[in-house]
Amino acid sequence: MAGKLLNQPGIYNPPLPEGTRINQLFNDGRTKQTIWPRRCFFAVRQPSYLHFNADDYPWKPDIDYRKHPGQYRVGKGEQGVLICEPYKSEIGAYWRFRTAAIASESSAAIFSMFIDYLAKGDFVGADMARKYLQMGYTRARRYANYRGGKKYDRTNDYAQFERGTGDPEKAEAARVFYKSWKAAEVNILYASMKKKWKHERG
Repeated sequence: MAGKLLNQPGIYNPPLPEGTRINQLFNDGRTKQTIWPRRCFFAVRQPSYLHFNADDYPWKPDIDYRKHPGQYRVGKGEQGVLICEPYKSEIGAYWRFRTAAIASESSAAIFSMFIDYLAKGDFVGADMARKYLQMGYTRARRYANYRGGKKYDRTNDYAQFERGTGDPEKAEAARVFYKSWKAAEVNILYASMKKKWKHERG
């Protein structure tokens, strides 16, 4: 099996001039010299929260999104999930993934809330419930991949910790949430409302 490429072009400085010869490094010890045909960059992966700017973030903690739903944005993935009230408090109270059994109970409760929000025509609530289901999957996967759920080492310039050191049971919890998350995503009413909302508001 071919080794994994360890150094790849990314999106950060400094730029490399066109035609620069570089050595690609693989985890099986091989190296391969390559001439990049265009300007490219080497990326050092760091957590996105290091560059977080609250002023530019569309989701605000001082907005009641039930009273002012027009200010809600779907965004990407789980954006705003830990900010938008009163949904954060309503849904977050049921969000757990310590074990597969707990995840099953949690995801079922949140999916039920998702359906209830849809029945009431509350898209913001439904989308927030979907985000909590998605976050249940992504957070559980992080704990499955990394010991203690810690991906970056703050004491070592935020280098990534070794993958595959986490809790295997969290992988089972992730699978539970994944199933509920995807069931929410394909709900016909939700999908229609989401498409319209994103087109009109983002």
